[in-house]
Amino acid sequence: MRKPLIVRILSSLDTRAWIALAVFLGLALAVVPALHLALPEDSPFHVSTYAITLLGKIMCYALVAVAMDLIWGYGGILSLGHGLFFALGGYAFGMYLMRQASGAGLPEFMVFLDWKELPWFWLGSDSFGWAAVLVIALPAAVAFVFGYFAFRSRIKGVYFSIITQALTYAAMLLFFRNETGFGGNNGFTDFQRVLGHAVTGPGTRLVLFGLTALALAATLVFAAWLVKSKFGRVLTAIRDAESRVMFIGYNPLWYKLAIWVVSAALCGIAGALYVPQVGIINPSEMSPGNSIEIAIWVAVGGRGTLIGPIIGAFVVNLAKSWFTVSFPEYWLFFLGLLFIVVTLMLPQGLVGLWKKLTNKEGAAA
Repeated sequence: MRKPLIVRILSSLDTRAWIALAVFLGLALAVVPALHLALPEDSPFHVSTYAITLLGKIMCYALVAVAMDLIWGYGGILSLGHGLFFALGGYAFGMYLMRQASGAGLPEFMVFLDWKELPWFWLGSDSFGWAAVLVIALPAAVAFVFGYFAFRSRIKGVYFSIITQALTYAAMLLFFRNETGFGGNNGFTDFQRVLGHAVTGPGTRLVLFGLTALALAATLVFAAWLVKSKFGRVLTAIRDAESRVMFIGYNPLWYKLAIWVVSAALCGIAGALYVPQVGIINPSEMSPGNSIEIAIWVAVGGRGTLIGPIIGAFVVNLAKSWFTVSFPEYWLFFLGLLFIVVTLMLPQGLVGLWKKLTNKEGAAA
């Protein structure tokens, strides 16, 4: 008899993974807020507002990395345009935040440009519920349309990577234009309130931080269940031998398209959580360089492992925060060197390295 869905989801992670997830949530939902609110700023154990914002931002990146791992690590589809879906989710929620800041009037950038009324696609943007729908539906819809024609045409490999990069670059150029109604070069910023609460208030920041941790944990559990399901097994088979999968009667188009849309929707959620914490969204988030960085996070951590991309996102972005302050002119060189080293010497990333070391220790014992 087939097991209930909730049982299959709970069994997707082993006991150690559930313990690690519980520790992570305990730190994010209890320890960090306590250290931020209860301790004075001069205490060595105080968690600053800057640290909370930085960690919240990196958790959003980690969520994107997991989404990228689903399509690249398990589907064999390397996207160099996932920054587009991340930015679309951010813009969808940013529209709501801009309406909250402007009250009943037009957003500030529209007043500056002497616009007289809201464009049609801004209608309903003052509703949190509508914004939440757009955060998921907009990236998913763009991904569906693009993916359907790309996968139906059997575009794969480096050619698919190139057209995804072209897609995000074209979108970036479009959003840079003032007449598109998305703030042009400056994008959206100067957010004031979300659901009636001050965006920069300590309580709001901690709630956003906690929601990001919960979203990351939920995404990890969902992804683990998905890749261990029949769908995930077929998807992995398509990655390894697509022609054989077609021979036994499966149509790779719908499997690829499904995981592509799911991945885009997850990126949209990450973008929506990112915007109120960082306080800005502009077209630079769609730059091809940002999408390449997403692939680097996955490669550094170890693709096809789920936990590896999270580790990679934290390692690379914490290193980036340190390098851009201490040695800003060398950051890009370090990033390039890191990618080369991982590609040549650590094809399975940091997770693969850890497994090799632990296996050697076990064999020696």
